[in-house]
Amino acid sequence: MATVKNHDCKTELKKALLKVTPARLGVLSALENSNTPIDALDILSYLKHNQIKANRVTVFRIINALAEKGIATPIQFNDGKTRYEHESKIDHHHLVCESCGNTEDISDCSIPMLESEIMIKRKFLIKRHSLEFFGLCQNCQL
Repeated sequence: MATVKNHDCKTELKKALLKVTPARLGVLSALENSNTPIDALDILSYLKHNQIKANRVTVFRIINALAEKGIATPIQFNDGKTRYEHESKIDHHHLVCESCGNTEDISDCSIPMLESEIMIKRKFLIKRHSLEFFGLCQNCQL
């Protein structure tokens, strides 16, 4: 499971020159408390559950601002949705079930070795990477 480094959300927003509002704090909390990438509707549901007022447009604006500032990382699973994770989650990758849509984080890959090899052999400066595995989860294989 990916975890987020300890930090103060208010300080994080201030450093990014974003106004500290209950909705922004709630969106950050949703990203931090999710074990998998979540979309804007998941975030909206989290906010409603925690009695934080924000409409769909506000959530999209906040998540876009967080992505522009590098606080939220957008993730595409080629299903027409953009999901997001907090940028400070430990480097990991995803298993995506093509049947039920379940997503699982995995972190036991040897990608750092591959990145190093690419940078040395190809003289390519890697800034970020994304790796997803698509298939069927154990339940959908039955």
